[in-house]
Amino acid sequence: MMTLRFVSGLALAAAFFSSLALPCMDTIVAAPLPIKIGVGGPMTGSDAVFGAEMRNGVEQAVRDINAAGGILHHRLSVDIGDDAGDPKQGVVVAKKFVADHVHFVVGHFNSGVTLAASAIYADNNILDITPASTNPQITERGLATVFRTCGRDDQQAAVAAKFLASPKFLASQGLASQNDERIAIAHDNTTYGKSLADGARKELAQLGIKDVLYKGVAKGEKDYSALVSKMKAARADILYWGGQQTEAALILRQMRAHGIATVMIASSSIASDEFAAIGGDSVVGTYMTFPLDPRNRPQAAKVVKAFKARNLDPETYTLYAYAAVQVIAQAAQQAHSLDPKAIAKVMHAGVSFKTVLGVLAFDAKGDITRPDYSIFIWRKGADGKISYYPLRK
Repeated sequence: MMTLRFVSGLALAAAFFSSLALPCMDTIVAAPLPIKIGVGGPMTGSDAVFGAEMRNGVEQAVRDINAAGGILHHRLSVDIGDDAGDPKQGVVVAKKFVADHVHFVVGHFNSGVTLAASAIYADNNILDITPASTNPQITERGLATVFRTCGRDDQQAAVAAKFLASPKFLASQGLASQNDERIAIAHDNTTYGKSLADGARKELAQLGIKDVLYKGVAKGEKDYSALVSKMKAARADILYWGGQQTEAALILRQMRAHGIATVMIASSSIASDEFAAIGGDSVVGTYMTFPLDPRNRPQAAKVVKAFKARNLDPETYTLYAYAAVQVIAQAAQQAHSLDPKAIAKVMHAGVSFKTVLGVLAFDAKGDITRPDYSIFIWRKGADGKISYYPLRK
């Protein structure tokens, strides 16, 4: 009798639930899974200011794209990977992104880290766009899913060398001709720094200018008196620096402390308020190669306003990271696919993308077709703040 009552109870329950006219399981559609975008960069260490910029850029782009409906009806989520500026840690970050099923990566910052990590991304069908790594080899290896929204070291070196050989610069330094120039070249022994230094040395040699000193120093040191002494002995008028802003600022402080007025020219790596914060008045008169400030582009006005509302200044690489996410979203829409290989195919086809950096397109290697490096100078503004300004032509 117990069994009969039990069966009868099941029958009644079945009749009750069927009367609710619930949809069968076959008709229930699951919400699309979020698309993961990894941000790989130095969130700690001496270059952490740039890692924060990249993170801010990606997070704002994801916020804006999700508010507009996502990519192909998929929302985006952000995964953060701290590589601390170390290639070995970059490999750890890359492998974690693979394990966590990250679809796209905006990163890394340091060229040595990007070189190591991007090979892993390419092997695992992850699209990687670096907003900051400029070493030529990143895009010279034929990796189909590796791109950058910034320029290259060889392009920066060519602009710097041409500037150093220009009559206007020579006159500003009281030099009659480029034969009178005494140029020292130093780097921080990183992949990025040495690439810049070697590129500048090559470009200067082609213009008939031979350096009076070429030296590598240790990144992360505090005492650069040995380099300063060698520069003084070589009577260097100009120092081309290949490396990051922390070391550049310390070298300038120590040069000035020894009464050395040598003029420094560096790359986009010093385009941060951190450079002036460390170097103080010593950085005034320093030149650098950098694209025109994207914050001043009309295409970026709305996004810059959104950053300012969050009390963030989108300087240096922030908008380069934001643009990377814009490119991913637009390429996915054109490919009608979220497959990184399909998206990369669209990007390699020379398609134009509307971004906060202006219109971007990529060549067969993954480089942007419109590098726009100019010369900037660090000086005090009308408000007394030391910052970088385009050099008046």
